[in-house]
Amino acid sequence: MLVVAMAPAPLTTFVSSPARHPCSYPYHRPRRGAVSASSSSSSSAKAEDVVIVGAGIAGLATALSLRRLGVSATVLEQGPALRAGGTSLTLFKNGWRVLDSIGVADELRAKYLRVQGMRMRSSAGGRDLREFSFEEEAPGQEVRAVERGTLLATLASKLPPGAISFSSKLKSVAGQGPDGTLLELQDGRQILSKVVVGCDGVNSPIARWMGFSEPRFVGHMAFRGLADYAGGQPFESKVNYIYGRGVRAGFVPVSPTKVYWFICFNSATPGPKTTDAAELKREALGLVRGWPDDLVAVMRSTPDDAVVKTPLVDRWLWPGLAPPASRGGVVLVGDAWHPMTPNLGQGACCALEDAVVLARHLAPAVLSGGGDVGEALRGYESERWGRVFPLTARAGLVGALVQWGNPVVCAVRDGVVIPRLVRLGPFLEHTNFECGLLDPAPPSA
Repeated sequence: MLVVAMAPAPLTTFVSSPARHPCSYPYHRPRRGAVSASSSSSSSAKAEDVVIVGAGIAGLATALSLRRLGVSATVLEQGPALRAGGTSLTLFKNGWRVLDSIGVADELRAKYLRVQGMRMRSSAGGRDLREFSFEEEAPGQEVRAVERGTLLATLASKLPPGAISFSSKLKSVAGQGPDGTLLELQDGRQILSKVVVGCDGVNSPIARWMGFSEPRFVGHMAFRGLADYAGGQPFESKVNYIYGRGVRAGFVPVSPTKVYWFICFNSATPGPKTTDAAELKREALGLVRGWPDDLVAVMRSTPDDAVVKTPLVDRWLWPGLAPPASRGGVVLVGDAWHPMTPNLGQGACCALEDAVVLARHLAPAVLSGGGDVGEALRGYESERWGRVFPLTARAGLVGALVQWGNPVVCAVRDGVVIPRLVRLGPFLEHTNFECGLLDPAPPSA
């Protein structure tokens, strides 16, 4: 599963183009005659110390982490508001440790249920394969599913007014040597920043500018949905996994009125994008026809517009092949650097970890005025690479194993591997990781 990185692009690259599928987006080299960086363009640009591109989980957590260490950052978001769509994501204790560090965990805990355990079943008749208690198998574990939109709004609420610049879509990136990096926006505005943090997601134009390969489609698609029970949902606070042949599904209570569900299925190609919400839901239900009634009931309780379908992608950061995470004063965080499949539930958790680690390395260099930003960014990469590369690879391998379609292999999985061999504690060992805490900057005199 080798992903070979492409050579870095020259210093100026236009990054805007029509939206395409993440696995088919071509690598851009600058067109002949593209505007190059010049002293006249940079002299008219607004000067900033730190600009973060993308107001997703990684971008907002990075801005908040830096702020707690005394560094202000401007966050550029291409949309007119924070992303309100999406469903839910699961955070394990390493993610909650970061949210504690940046001061938002308790506000979120008050809204979302703590998941107590896990139940694993077969799609054939709903036969029970195994059941776990987190407290018994992994003492101290904290698992909660949270609504993505609420997490973003909570992070954003801790930033000062005006910290997020909406409707600020990136058009081009141009290195300016020791002066920083020039960002040109679609509306003509220009920003010259000493540090640019790329938190612009799986389809990151900044990662492309830095020479990274496109994320690799892993051969699996996912449906996700958020069921709404206005009168209260009836389920125990457990993760429910159901395994079939080349298809797996699950659901988990999020709050007293919301239940998150997912389906992963094998697919040779991502296929055409479907925009008809009702059709998406019908397609998802068709994949689990005859499966346990509780799963189907959750799916039927989901508003059509709360169902999404996405390809699963990743990027393995092979040593010596992947470009470095930083280039000059530009650095990548979260999915922009290391997109991973959701099989370990670590995508958001790792983005949160990235934010704290980057802030710890970067803040002293920015605050000192004469600090070596490049050294700080290299320190961040050095600390994080050994964490994110193995997790990305492990998530990909776990996904390949649990998506088996061969009936004999599935019988062994359901009859031997899950009932007798799976141990929850060792499987969740990666959630014991501690990325370090933030020491808030002392108040100014």
